[in-house]
Parts: sequence; C-alpha cells; structure tokens
Amino acid sequence: MMAGHFEGIDLLTAVEVAAILRVSKMTVYRKIHSGELPSVHFGRSFRVPVTALEAYFPEGRIPSPAEGRDATRS
Repeated sequence: MMAGHFEGIDLLTAVEVAAILRVSKMTVYRKIHSGELPSVHFGRSFRVPVTALEAYFPEGRIPSPAEGRDATRS
C-alpha cells in the first residue's frame, strides 16, 4: 500500500494559504498559476504543500503577522 509514502505531507487550500500570508485568495491563485508557488492540482482544486510555503520565504519560515507589519513600516 502507498499510504506510507504520503505520511507527513500536509496540504493547504488556497484560502488557508491566503489566511496565513494575509493576502487575498486571488493573489495565491496568481502565484500558483505563474509557478511561483508550487501546488498539487486535484480536478479544479489546488493544494499547496506546507513545505512549498515554507520554502517560499528565504529564511525558511513563515513570518508572523507582527513581523509583516513591522517590515512595511520601514
């Protein structure tokens, strides 16, 4: 059985990614369609692996909302 190959793989919806990044759902879809944000396509739905989201940031971690606000004030 292949279930062991997929253990520990967490997938997020575009809405969940948008909430984490504090951007619109359409921004997430644009990044997916441009190839900037890797995703898995299921029918008409997209899922973003958590590892792809973490790799999207140079520091290797998703900034907290407070860090995002501080960065925009500089």
